[in-house]
Amino acid sequence: MSNSLLLDLARCMAGDFSNYQQSSQNPQDFAHIRIFFRPLPFDFFGGIGFYSEQTYDYDLWTPYRQGIHRLIVQNEQIYIENYGLKNAYLYAGAGHNLDILKTLKPDCIERRYNCSMIFSKEQNLWRGNVEGNQCLIERNGRQTYLVSEVELTENTWVSLDRGMDLNTHEQVWGSVHGPLRFEKRTSFADELPILSEHQCLTPD
Repeated sequence: MSNSLLLDLARCMAGDFSNYQQSSQNPQDFAHIRIFFRPLPFDFFGGIGFYSEQTYDYDLWTPYRQGIHRLIVQNEQIYIENYGLKNAYLYAGAGHNLDILKTLKPDCIERRYNCSMIFSKEQNLWRGNVEGNQCLIERNGRQTYLVSEVELTENTWVSLDRGMDLNTHEQVWGSVHGPLRFEKRTSFADELPILSEHQCLTPD
């Protein structure tokens, strides 16, 4: 798989996304949410990586979800490895503030095993799903596994995350009103590192 396909996915991801239209049309079911996917310097992973945060539009400095993501090629598919942040509050706002983003270092993250997303392309649409059913999250005193589905284009991000009970497989948390639908407000694609075709972004 060529780097051009991986970079195509990265360019689609890189941006500031908002579900303003969805939330304004149906405010009783959907809050106004912003998602930032900000490219990391090449040296962070030796390849393509992102810092991400999700936050309510009215409080951009208090994200309710933060993460680090590494894009790699594995078994002819694109995997996005997911990492948690130690002391995540120190980096709140990095999605829209480059000075904070620059303070991120590889030693401040820890791998979230079994939580990679696997992406494939269908015409102009990227589809992603979490690998398996062992991405475990404890919520409301119950052990759940994550089911995550994403559809991504150059200008849109549609996602549905649900937590399913590990034993009964019933939904414990997540949207009951369908997927969140975001539109890209600003692209950060020009911040992506330039890769040559001979650079092979595969697991270590």
